[in-house]
Amino acid sequence: MKTSFAASALAMSLALALPAHADAGKTAVVQEAPLRAHLQFLSSDLLEGRGTGQRGGDLTVAYLESQAQALGLKPGNGDSYRQPVRIAGVKTLPADSTLKLEAGGKPLDIAFGKDWVYSPGDATAAHSFNAGLVFVGYGINAPDEQWNDYKGVDLKGKILIMLVNDPQPTAEQPNRFNGKGLTYYGRWTYKYEEAQRQGAAGVLLIHTTASASYGWSVIQNSWSGVERFQLAAGTLGTPLQGWLTDDTARALFTAAGQDLDTLRAAAEKQDFQPVALTAKLNGEMRAAVRKIEQFNVAAVVPGTDPKLKDEVVIYSAHWDHLGIQSNGGDAKADMIYNGAVDNASGSAALLAMAAEAKRAPAKRSQMFLWVAAEEQGLLGSSAYAASPLWPLKKTAANLNLDSLNFIGVTRDIGAQGSERTELGKLADVAAKQMGLRIAAAKPDLAGGYFRSDHFSFAKNGVPAFSITSGRDYVKDPEGAQAKAAAYGKRYHQVSDEYDPSWDLSGMVQTAQYTLNLGRLIANGAKLPEWKAGDAFAVPRN
Repeated sequence: MKTSFAASALAMSLALALPAHADAGKTAVVQEAPLRAHLQFLSSDLLEGRGTGQRGGDLTVAYLESQAQALGLKPGNGDSYRQPVRIAGVKTLPADSTLKLEAGGKPLDIAFGKDWVYSPGDATAAHSFNAGLVFVGYGINAPDEQWNDYKGVDLKGKILIMLVNDPQPTAEQPNRFNGKGLTYYGRWTYKYEEAQRQGAAGVLLIHTTASASYGWSVIQNSWSGVERFQLAAGTLGTPLQGWLTDDTARALFTAAGQDLDTLRAAAEKQDFQPVALTAKLNGEMRAAVRKIEQFNVAAVVPGTDPKLKDEVVIYSAHWDHLGIQSNGGDAKADMIYNGAVDNASGSAALLAMAAEAKRAPAKRSQMFLWVAAEEQGLLGSSAYAASPLWPLKKTAANLNLDSLNFIGVTRDIGAQGSERTELGKLADVAAKQMGLRIAAAKPDLAGGYFRSDHFSFAKNGVPAFSITSGRDYVKDPEGAQAKAAAYGKRYHQVSDEYDPSWDLSGMVQTAQYTLNLGRLIANGAKLPEWKAGDAFAVPRN
């Protein structure tokens, strides 16, 4: 679609208001003033928390495309800055559902929300079930690990019960499934995807705080009484997706004549075989479903090299947050989840970076991509990877920004995940050029690499990772560490609001590093490659 007249007028006024750059066309130095201005506006109450399927999200997209036009960036999708992302909003209706688990001929006395949660994974409002249950261990089919929990068993139409996380390392195999670090096979998203490939009718994951890395309350808040979002096009999920508490799973297995701990132990071995339970899922599942259209925003700085300009480096950040949510009946309560750090910071940084990239283009093209619905499960970036605006084989890399440093400059920079590809070497070069060092990598216990938008690119073969702040603060290290730790209490809360007293020098530092690294890639002799043997390595040719 074409930009509206109002957006065009706003873009023109902004372009006229932009100050001249002292070294236009030669340097790429990220400026704090525009970054701060964008951050303040994107996280203001006016944008209502930038919620998926809410007015604030629509306003955010209009703002981003107007800013891109004001900067003179080329639309990334023909003559439009927008890429449609078709999404289904799904809210389970437990009061209208008759779904129950039966074992030993009797239904379990369990309650939705308290003991289990479920939802359609295929954006369909009504389903009927009369399906047998099968325990499939970790639900993993990993040829690279010589591991297959399915063993060729026909599971079409079954409800699969699975453990979360990966098989744990042993003394004999300390590095299996990345040792203590989580692999993508351990993520709940993978387990739902694999169940769909197996033809299952549904999945129920067994929750423990240790295996999931978060408590049952996180599951409740995300599944019970709220609208959840999923892509409404392409390969959809199984009819049923859900979770069981550990206590509910134990009661189910006991009633089915099985011991959960015994089966857990069996699931740690390669010779594990699926176990059919004398139990079934029965009844009707009802949900309210609506279809909406959201948008990724894509803008391009064309490359200067006649041949290399056909290849692109993509910088990404998600524009969405949690929007306006229920105040629980308290009329005075703050209802707006502003998401200043998460992720108005990354979105603002991309705008500031794009201004400099436009003034100093590189040999390869550079795309600035603001993706939708990250908070709903990386939906915008997944939609982009499924229908890319630039061929993935000609996409040199994706550098993602999410929740940037609002505390102050550091001596290090976070590049975890870059070591999986040749980006690791370039990341180190870019750091040294700025007098920085790469922050020491830590075991990825919670699977952070698989939970940000760069992963949508990585699992489709594009070298990708998210750039994060370091933790070696230059000023007042102890106080800075305390500020960083305190943000944990504001994460995904209404208190994640912009503070004009923030020292944005660290945010500018991260943005500058990202742009510098992107320019190294964009001016490089060849496209970066994955390291041999990596699970996501795809040959360039």
